[in-house]
Amino acid sequence: MFVQAYNTSLVRKDELPKAYQDLRDPKWRGKLGIEAEDTDWFGAVVKDLGEDNGLTLFREIVATNGISVRKGHTLLAGLVASGEVPFALTVYNHNAERLKQRGAPIDWYVIQPAYVRPNGIALSRKPPHPHAALLFYDFLLSEEGQRILEKGNYVPTNLKVGHSAHSLTLKFIDSGIVLDESAKWDKLWEQIIKRGK
Repeated sequence: MFVQAYNTSLVRKDELPKAYQDLRDPKWRGKLGIEAEDTDWFGAVVKDLGEDNGLTLFREIVATNGISVRKGHTLLAGLVASGEVPFALTVYNHNAERLKQRGAPIDWYVIQPAYVRPNGIALSRKPPHPHAALLFYDFLLSEEGQRILEKGNYVPTNLKVGHSAHSLTLKFIDSGIVLDESAKWDKLWEQIIKRGK
């Protein structure tokens, strides 16, 4: 799940943006960061805002305040915790939560909806022990298996686990953005986010 993370020593909870439009405010100049390859998140957000409006908005955010592009979600979460990047747009919730639990000055929240990149599990075509592989698959999807994932701060898909993220409005990123439209979104990402045009 993509979340917005902030350094609690540098950004007060009451000044957090409630919408992406709030990031045009000059008070965010030099404070914003984003992961270098989150073009699918970008495409999903822009489409939901209306493509023309969304592209204009991100151009305005970057032109007004700049945005620090960093490679790696774990790195970006660490940079938020260290204060080098006071506010990050695309951190995985489990990275921020792990640092928060260790006492780092980081917290996360969601500018609604929460965009989710689904992960999958699968079996190989000819596993050496197909019945054991199937049992493992079933275990991962079970309530017990999902609770193990939850302990790692991942969002479980099994609703019986009752994770706090289940109360959020979750929006799965359309696979078409990656499979069918990647060239378009990669080009726009490069122009707007990385080069500021």
